Amino acid sequence: MHSTNKISRMFGKFASYNFPRPIQNLINYSYVKLLGLDMQEFYPPSYYKSLNELFTRELKVPRVIDVSLDNFISPSDSFITSCGRLEKDSLLQIKGMSYSVSELLTNHISQENLLKVSDGEYMNFYLSPKDYHRYHSPYYAKVTKLIHIPAKLYPVNVPYLKKEQDLFIKNERVVLECFDENGRVFYMVFVGALNVGDMVFSFDNRVETNKDNKNIQVYEYENLHISKGDCLGYFKMGSTVVMIWEKDFVKLNNLENTKVSFGTIVADIENPK
Repeated sequence: MHSTNKISRMFGKFASYNFPRPIQNLINYSYVKLLGLDMQEFYPPSYYKSLNELFTRELKVPRVIDVSLDNFISPSDSFITSCGRLEKDSLLQIKGMSYSVSELLTNHISQENLLKVSDGEYMNFYLSPKDYHRYHSPYYAKVTKLIHIPAKLYPVNVPYLKKEQDLFIKNERVVLECFDENGRVFYMVFVGALNVGDMVFSFDNRVETNKDNKNIQVYEYENLHISKGDCLGYFKMGSTVVMIWEKDFVKLNNLENTKVSFGTIVADIENPK
């Protein structure tokens, strides 16, 4: 097991432990103050019985989102580190650092679908430790496949993005293959990171990340439909979601280096069928 995975497991044990209430309150309030968490949409820090409960907190009141078929919304509260058009099979983890789509998605994606996303669009959503850690469906879709790729757990913050080549390929990740009502494909890639060994998917409890199993796991679905805004699961601390769309599916909004929230419109549907 790589040292980053060991560190993440140790931190996970600490974060999931229920300390006596006075100690837990001290931990929770210290974390909120240290990182400057905005708790207006959530319960007070004393409500949460562990640091993990605080990390993975739900919204007290659901956000109002655009539920139309006209656009994609951000799946999370995050910072857009990079976005734009793929150069055939290449996309950027950050400016000047390209990597391969086919390596990110693995050979468990069909050649037909890889060709569809060639010259398509992509957007990287970085969730910092202070962000709301749940991720949601950005559009209406049929999910046909989930691929879990065990790997290392390097940090995914901006300084590390700038120095570690092929970072998203080196890290543990989960790939969702999704199709809209017209058969156009898009991918959501959930990238693990240091201290974020656990990624939870509410629709499939078979997916267990940061475990000893080193084999890629592929789960296929015949009738799994998600609606725009559905909660898909959560990171147990901040990390990254990469979205990739097939060519001529969407027109991205110019959001690079800006903060977005779950529900922010990030792309409009192009050439509706």
